[in-house]
Order: sequence, then structure tokens, then C-alpha cells
Amino acid sequence: MKLSTKGRYGTMALLDLALHANNGPVPLKDIARRQTIPLHYLEHLIGPLVAAGIVGSTRGARGGLHLLKAPKDIKLSEVIYLLEGSMAPVVCVTNPESCPRAESCVTRDVWDEVKRAVDGVLEATTLQDLVDRQKKKDQATKGMYHI
Repeated sequence: MKLSTKGRYGTMALLDLALHANNGPVPLKDIARRQTIPLHYLEHLIGPLVAAGIVGSTRGARGGLHLLKAPKDIKLSEVIYLLEGSMAPVVCVTNPESCPRAESCVTRDVWDEVKRAVDGVLEATTLQDLVDRQKKKDQATKGMYHI
């Protein structure tokens, strides 16, 4: 099971917005540059985040994007489900009718456990958790390169 670039890039863009929130609206081109995400691809990812009320957009010379919710109130489960859909590794986990053996299949039980584990991590992790982790990593790497 892999996350597509939608989920990865969308999460990276939200993290960038959260890290630069104190600077006012963040231009999309700045996020694309810092996160090395193609601008045209990022433009498509932002639409669903705006429609869901996670990100707001300000037009004009000093316009850009901003978070509409506090980072502590944005769960990764919400973001990933919005951009990726279900994290089930196989269709029969979310749609048992797709397989005539679904009720008696032990491998389906394992795939369901995998989905529940992934969902649990995503549900328990907020954008603020990512901000905190990033700041710790930034501090750790600063110390590594100063001699």
C-alpha cells in the first residue's frame, strides 16, 4: 500500500502553511519551491482543501493561502481521506459485496487490521504534531552541522 503524490504533497503543503502561518498569506509558488512540488500539480491539490474548509485563499498582490483551522484541529485522517479516499489496502475491506468470499476470508481480516492500524495513526496525528516534529528535526540538524 502506497500513498500517492496527492496525499504526500497535500500533507507537505499543509505543513508548509502551518510553519509559515505567522508571515501572513503564503504564495502557492513559495510552497511549491520550498517543498519541491510542481506548481501546476499543487494548484490542483489545493482545490479540495479549500472546498473542505481547511485552507483559505486571499487574492491580490499580497495574497496567498492560509489555514482556516488551527493546526491542532487538522487531523491527517481528514486530509488523507479527502485527497486519497479510503486507506484500505484492498477493495473488499470497504466493500465486502465486491467479493463473494468476504465473510469467510481470513486474509481480508488481516487487510482490515492493516486499514484500522493506518487509520489509527492518521486519526491520532494532527498537523500540529507534524509542526512539532519538524521543529525538532530542524533543531537536531542545526546542531549536526555546527562545528
